[in-house]
Amino acid sequence: MSKSNYKDIARLAGVGTATVERVLNGRGGVRPELAEKVVIAARSLNYPRTLPDAHRGLLRIEVLMVRPETTFYRRLSKAFERIAATLDPLVVVHRSFTEEMNPEQIARHIRSTDLPRAGLILAVPNSPLIKAAVEAVAAQGVPVVHVVTRASEKTGAFVGIDNQAAGRTAAWFIGRMARAEGPVVALCHPIYQVHRDRIRGFSDYFAAHPGPIAFEWLGFTRDEEHFSAETLAIALEKYPGLVGLYNAGGANSALISVLRRHPRGRDILFVGHELTDYTRAALSEGIMDVVLDQAPEAQAQRALDLILRRIGLTDVEPDPSPIRFITITAEGL
Repeated sequence: MSKSNYKDIARLAGVGTATVERVLNGRGGVRPELAEKVVIAARSLNYPRTLPDAHRGLLRIEVLMVRPETTFYRRLSKAFERIAATLDPLVVVHRSFTEEMNPEQIARHIRSTDLPRAGLILAVPNSPLIKAAVEAVAAQGVPVVHVVTRASEKTGAFVGIDNQAAGRTAAWFIGRMARAEGPVVALCHPIYQVHRDRIRGFSDYFAAHPGPIAFEWLGFTRDEEHFSAETLAIALEKYPGLVGLYNAGGANSALISVLRRHPRGRDILFVGHELTDYTRAALSEGIMDVVLDQAPEAQAQRALDLILRRIGLTDVEPDPSPIRFITITAEGL
């Protein structure tokens, strides 16, 4: 096969040969979005030449997340940072955070055209405004990947665990390991589709396995410490014989504090998500029994692999199967 030339690159990028020449020779005067197309085309054709320094950093992948104060999202952000450091200098991974409970702000950020994007990775809640913004950006040809949770059901690839399976697993542990017979409650933050999926799996398991240990009540927490503590206190008052607790969302530290103070705190089989300093200590103390960790590091790697495949920087097709969640008990620490 003959080597690719300017005409081949121009044809694939949809530009003129003069534009290709200016980009590959670093002479400037080319709009960033056109230069980006030329670089992607040249790479996909294995053009035998090192790209000029003037065009390094043209491929900007944006990662938009929420709640930087939480251990999980700090882990996810750090994972993107570490992986970005190993990529071709052509690729810049820009991480930013937005207000979780402000769908208008999130939608504006997603629609923003201030800087060109080669790809967009989202870890944000879903709402009609956000969904419309995602679909508008994807319609412009920007590859979109949802990580952890989906902001749009029909647009963009999803990287995450099988959340219904996680909910069923939590129910299985409580159903098999609860220290007594009685009611079970679950907590979640319903603005996230993945939390709803976990609760669906949790509920389905108990519906399929009726018995003296039964799922009785669902509380909404906003993944915020005050609301989480208050909601658990209500559940403990409503069900004095509570035998099982599943937290499908965050704010585990608040729940752990409530259970530490409660006289029956260690009698309740508690399953939650994400290994943090708080949940590690709670496992060791016997306050918490099982942690289902969704491996944000693996999710970050898969999300970037998908974007890099879409923009032609790798020929390797990422594994489409869900990320495996990790089951951790005190004995596994």
